[in-house]
Amino acid sequence: MIYISDKAVARVLQIQQDESLGENFFVRVSVVGGGCSGLSYKLDFDNQSQSGDQIFVDKGITLVTDIKSFLYLCDTTLDYSDGLDGKGFHFINPNASRTCACGDSFSV
Repeated sequence: MIYISDKAVARVLQIQQDESLGENFFVRVSVVGGGCSGLSYKLDFDNQSQSGDQIFVDKGITLVTDIKSFLYLCDTTLDYSDGLDGKGFHFINPNASRTCACGDSFSV
């Protein structure tokens, strides 16, 4: 399962409203190679399902990932921060053995 925090839900709903994204759009979360720790998170809005997608619904938000990314994202929570330490989405990933200082990349 992939989870989403209450703050991230509020921000996702705000973006969907601001960008006039219909109800058929969902949050696509994936892991790609790169970043200073080796793997990076990628977050987009999408409305096209792909073969093999893993689909989760938490707090009314649909989160979709490919099976390869799910191996890295199992039990991860998508969170949102608007504090002084940086504004934006970030991931609370119990599978990451280390993360870079900026929090954009990780390794397992």
